[in-house]
Amino acid sequence: MTMHQKIVKPKMGLLELGKHLGNVAEACRVMGYSRDSYYRFKKQFELNGEEALRDIPKSKPNLKNRVDPEIEQAVVDMTFAYPAYGQVRISNELKREGIFVSPGGVRCIWLRHDLEVFQKRLKALEAKSAQEGLVYTEAQVAALERKKEQEREHGEIESEHPGYLGSQDTFYVGTLKGVGRVYQQTFVDTYCKYADAKLYESKTPITAADMLNDRVLPFYNEAEIPLLRILTDRGTEFCGLVEHHPYELLLELEGVEHTRTKARHPQTNGICERFHKTILTEFYQIAFRKKVYESIAALQADLDEWLKDYNERRPHTGRWCFGKTPLETFKESLHIAKEKMIGYDGAVSEEAEAVSGQQ
Repeated sequence: MTMHQKIVKPKMGLLELGKHLGNVAEACRVMGYSRDSYYRFKKQFELNGEEALRDIPKSKPNLKNRVDPEIEQAVVDMTFAYPAYGQVRISNELKREGIFVSPGGVRCIWLRHDLEVFQKRLKALEAKSAQEGLVYTEAQVAALERKKEQEREHGEIESEHPGYLGSQDTFYVGTLKGVGRVYQQTFVDTYCKYADAKLYESKTPITAADMLNDRVLPFYNEAEIPLLRILTDRGTEFCGLVEHHPYELLLELEGVEHTRTKARHPQTNGICERFHKTILTEFYQIAFRKKVYESIAALQADLDEWLKDYNERRPHTGRWCFGKTPLETFKESLHIAKEKMIGYDGAVSEEAEAVSGQQ
């Protein structure tokens, strides 16, 4: 079948079916065409025969129905000034200024300028600001903050360097015969994706704090950078009054800011959740088929070997890894964290360096 036949045959079939049934609506429903298409095909066929069905021009927009260019520009300007406003709000605000355009007219203008979605309007605003060097107004800043909040709720995490934000969560491993329930405390650096995990028999604030004190904080201390912030869910092992909660107290003493996920939004801590899926399919499901574990220590030993391979030998395709392993990413980006430390407290760092040089 030629390309000409492929184009013409369905259209001829629609016309013949409509004639056979004597019902245009039913023929269009069966063939998947609109009534407008049917009558266009029929008109072209009656005027110029079958050849005319080969290339029927689409209907052109009626430019007379468009608003004046001045009104369209006013809509675009107000959209950039107040990106969080909906089409009804834009229409009402312009009416107060003596510019009359319906909410539907506002949406048509948005569609022509690719601004019909809140995220698109913010993206266009950021591009316009970058090109023209605009200073954001309060309304624009509020809209951009709202965008960041929405991204945070759906798993979009900002991380500028190692130690900028760590993610911690509790993972239920299962029940070992003779041992009982086994829980895993998980930590992932959201920048380089370096991960660590430790197994416990319970899920308490003590175990959550022990994971940080025993593994996480010494790791960053050895690299001579601080852990600035940590993200957890709202579980009782992570949240409570500072005076009576070991985990919160440890964060307070170490100067680590604590951020909690939005309630009933586990995707906010998506990096840990994704790591749990990886460790379940690539380690636990395989390990439990190969070996019977009689103690947490034995399982922890094999887990540490897998973590070493994950961090040091397995390439990662994360946002800032670019095919490098998490440990390589961590080491190669340490200078970013240290430069920010120097910029924040450079005088102290230079003084400390002078003292060490005298020694």
